[in-house]
Amino acid sequence: MLTNIVSVIFLIAVGVQIFYILIIFGRMSFFYKRKIKDPLSNPEGVTVIVAAHNEKENLKKLIPAVCEQDYPNFDVMIINDRSWDGTRGLLEEMMSQYPKLRTVTIEYTPDHVTAKKYALTLGIKVAKNDVLLLTDADCIPKSNKWIELMTAPVRNEGKTFSLGFSQYNYGKGLLNQWIQFETLWTGLQFLAFAIWKSPFMGIGRNLSYRRSFFMDKKAFKGLWQINGGDDDLFVNQYANGKNTAVVISPESITLSTPKTSWKSYFIQKKRHFHAGKYYQAGDKLKIGIYSFTHLIFWVTGIYLLILLGLEQNWEHFSVFLGIIIVRSILLTSVFTSARKKLEGKTKVFWTGFFDLMYLGYFWILGALGYQSKKVRWK
Repeated sequence: MLTNIVSVIFLIAVGVQIFYILIIFGRMSFFYKRKIKDPLSNPEGVTVIVAAHNEKENLKKLIPAVCEQDYPNFDVMIINDRSWDGTRGLLEEMMSQYPKLRTVTIEYTPDHVTAKKYALTLGIKVAKNDVLLLTDADCIPKSNKWIELMTAPVRNEGKTFSLGFSQYNYGKGLLNQWIQFETLWTGLQFLAFAIWKSPFMGIGRNLSYRRSFFMDKKAFKGLWQINGGDDDLFVNQYANGKNTAVVISPESITLSTPKTSWKSYFIQKKRHFHAGKYYQAGDKLKIGIYSFTHLIFWVTGIYLLILLGLEQNWEHFSVFLGIIIVRSILLTSVFTSARKKLEGKTKVFWTGFFDLMYLGYFWILGALGYQSKKVRWK
């Protein structure tokens, strides 16, 4: 009797999982082909915004890569947020070399606001152009068409938000492999839901919107006290199916420096999960349904395999094992196609293993981040 009940629960979870994998995520991976007609038809001015706290070494790489973009009308605003590592001297030196470069220096942060939001707000207030393109100091555009492609929906199509993908640099070791998986999985989720006219987040490493919209909404009103959320919560609060577009192209992404220790990675992700507790209820639900059925799928699936194996019921054992393998194949196919569209690469390794590992990541680290009362930006 118990086995029958668990089997039914397992099959329901499988059905929900397949729906998400094929219908929601599969649409982006297999069928989505967004064509941007003549992205330079309206070469409106763009200001690239970067908040930097002790990022001297990263800025040495970022500034040339951004200032040499193939776009006719843009400038670069680096917000020097209370740095003491020589960032100010570097910026003064590089401004003479790159005329497009501008800077604002933050000397202190008021007690009632969070550091990065305050820095971004001051920088955006004095931005030269209305179209903004945000990234982080440890990011590098993958191509010189980044500005052109990422801002095209805002410039040409009247969109409020343009959401892009940000990849992490590849390296050796299990941590880096996991970071590649988790980053691709996160990108697949928020871009796929945006394609389905149901956006719920964006990432500050690759995000475009208008300065006038930001100011009309009184900057980060209602979000000042929350560490993090300058990107995903801002998008979550105001994005909808009509005012948001995604840009999916290997030439439109940014490359970021990944964490090299599990401790620093967990701190980063704890902050991200902390921001997620402030998502709108409907967005929590659509993410939660997948995550809950994902948990049920693996728990009941493993339970059934162990039980049927002990009973030596190999006929039913092979059926449930086959279902698990089929789902893994479908998920790997979705990941492979998504990676090709986003990064220009086709191989995806260890999808099944990392999919199982994701359970602990989401339910343990996610719970810690969700329940935490305070996290830090840097």
